[in-house]
Amino acid sequence: MSRLNVGILGCGAIAATMANTVRKTKGFCMYAAASRNLDKATGFAKRNGVRKAYGSYEELLQDKKVDLVYIATPHSEHFEHAKLCISYGKPCLVEKAFTVNEAQAREVFRLAKEKNVFITEAIWTRYMPFVRTMKEVLASGVIGKPVCLSANLGYAIKGKERMVEPALAGGSLLDLGVYPLNFASMMFGDDLLRVEASCTYTSKHLDEQDNLTLIYKDGRMAALTATMLGTTDRKGTIVGTEGYLVIDNINNFERMTVYDGKYKKIASYKRPRQITGYEYELQACRMALENGWLECPEMTHDETIRMMRICDVIRRQIGVIYPFENGSVPDPVKVEEGATSQVEEVIEISPELQIAPQEDATLFMEGPVADAGDAQVIAGEPETAEADGSMIAGEPETAEADDSMIAGEPIAAADASAGSEQAGPDMTEEAFAVSEKTGESETPTETPTEVLTDTSTETPAAAPAEVPAAAD
Repeated sequence: MSRLNVGILGCGAIAATMANTVRKTKGFCMYAAASRNLDKATGFAKRNGVRKAYGSYEELLQDKKVDLVYIATPHSEHFEHAKLCISYGKPCLVEKAFTVNEAQAREVFRLAKEKNVFITEAIWTRYMPFVRTMKEVLASGVIGKPVCLSANLGYAIKGKERMVEPALAGGSLLDLGVYPLNFASMMFGDDLLRVEASCTYTSKHLDEQDNLTLIYKDGRMAALTATMLGTTDRKGTIVGTEGYLVIDNINNFERMTVYDGKYKKIASYKRPRQITGYEYELQACRMALENGWLECPEMTHDETIRMMRICDVIRRQIGVIYPFENGSVPDPVKVEEGATSQVEEVIEISPELQIAPQEDATLFMEGPVADAGDAQVIAGEPETAEADGSMIAGEPETAEADDSMIAGEPIAAADASAGSEQAGPDMTEEAFAVSEKTGESETPTETPTEVLTDTSTETPAAAPAEVPAAAD
């Protein structure tokens, strides 16, 4: 397959990050961008090295040279824009959250299957090669049996319109909370028994801070938090019976440090060099298209539906409803006769798809230089992050009506040796400023705990018997 021509719907900050990533990723051409305003699209194209600019989304989709569409509009618009892309037969990569609820996601995937069109969710952490390293180390038993997980993500972004407007499906959950939820899913799987949620509210009754507890059928637990009120450390921690793991930055994995039961550091794994981190989802799309797949194994349609269902469960518990949902969160779609109710949710699990080999992370261990399987071992590595892996903390510029941004940090310093500059616009303290006019929080009313049951089985991938071994 020759270079893929990428078209972008929406011309905000996250679109700029993707445009710069496309330009620096082999096998892709940053071909076209569209906005509802031609002047805006033209300005975006000039700033970001895009060949063509269109003043409507339909015009871009009518361009036969567009091979892959990246939907970078607000997630309140993803449902309609994904359907529009499918109607034109255009493969598409849809920013998170994929849609605003399970019912919308199912409808999009139904149409895509009917029209034989590729589509996948751009939850970028799912595609990162470091995920494989984290799973292998966890499965090795180096920390014993995993028993609990914690993760958090937060930025001072209550001044962002998309965060506080119900019509834009605002709130912390779909913008921020999806990251700890996906982290828990990647590390602990989806064999859930129940989900318990609580929150504080904005003046327009959106969730400004979320506290989520996932209870698994085997007794494991995950404690997750998301907030739009302040910046968190973004760490993920997995506790086992014989030690624990600490992951730096669940929004763009930087390093994983392994400790034994006496708090002694055993090993530290560093992520591979990257452009922005967005290149991995681009590469996954290319592989899928080359193989004629309608989804990516890194984030299957079933997994997207499952995550949307969990978000629906959470929103029903905390009472967050968007205006276009007609007064209630849509009931879950029944996947088997009599399987669903207001308090019992069925999450179907698809057979695991094999993920293509990806670049290995680098392992840093205390002690002499050693070989750690696929990973390179370097003795005595300092704990500070290097320039090639640094990320700008915070949130990109304010979203406009037709433009979406990922919450967190989509802009990374590229590998200097590759001759690439930092992708995306420069970030300043002003860009992250929080509006002083915040609404009063309300205390949520207690609601019944919703139970998630699973009617199918998932065969896990074979795990290595031991942690990447150190040998002379």
